[in-house]
Amino acid sequence: MSPTPVFLITGASSGFGEAIAYDALARGHHVIATARSTTKLSALKSAGATVLALDVTSDEATLAAIFREAHAVHGRITHVVNSAGYVLEGAVEEASGKEVFDIFNTNVLGTCNVARAAAPYLREAAKEDGQMAVLATFGSLGSWLSGAAMAHYCSTKFAVSGLTEGLAEEFRPFGVDVCCVEPGYTRTAILANGPDGVSHRVKTARQLDIYMHQDTDAAKMRAAIDAYNGNQPGDVVKCAKVIVDVLTKEGVAEGKAVPVRLVLGSDCLEVVRAKCENTLKLVKEWEAVSVSTMRDEEA
Repeated sequence: MSPTPVFLITGASSGFGEAIAYDALARGHHVIATARSTTKLSALKSAGATVLALDVTSDEATLAAIFREAHAVHGRITHVVNSAGYVLEGAVEEASGKEVFDIFNTNVLGTCNVARAAAPYLREAAKEDGQMAVLATFGSLGSWLSGAAMAHYCSTKFAVSGLTEGLAEEFRPFGVDVCCVEPGYTRTAILANGPDGVSHRVKTARQLDIYMHQDTDAAKMRAAIDAYNGNQPGDVVKCAKVIVDVLTKEGVAEGKAVPVRLVLGSDCLEVVRAKCENTLKLVKEWEAVSVSTMRDEEA
């Protein structure tokens, strides 16, 4: 019998992190649920999770200490799920340097920080007979398609998906699987409005009239986000079940390899297909020009 998986989950106070934690617990897996504040993890603690405070933007020494503490709980960490992240809404011109740094610091550098801290524990777990070791990151439909007023968020998700592909190659020789989860619009609180630092949807402090005009793409995107809030077609509980299946090779993933990129939702599938088709069309249109830039063959 394989050892019981031990999940360490960031951003577990809501959304995907919380749903994955509950699904893993329901299967009898061990869960170490983390968030910046443990006050929002009381329900998970009552459900059987160990809870720890963890901010993905912390310095290396702090994160190393938290991972040592987490490892000591069950003597191993087999699955690390980094779901911490948020949305910055606003045109590129509207966003301050600090606002841009902050979202990249959480969504991208935070992913790097967690991967760096998790690496030795996942390598150790992979050596155990019958034990899987997996790092999961979170991309998005926005990993494939960007847009006005959402360029910062989408670019962080492009970055996470690309980072994950590189991590997969780096971790593969040690028997550690790496997967980037890329969900479409899923009904969580990520698009809800709220005060900065509380909501997962943060608006730029500066909002310029030229981008608020209803005919601009930025204004149309803002309106679309408002309309999607609370009406997203994706089911986070169903997503969590598939994610845990994939990360443990159970259920719908039995007998399958852990994919480097896991697309969830029919809306995300449509975006991926259209992106690939449009990219191939672009390549064909400019193929002759692209080839013309190569060096002439030496005689």
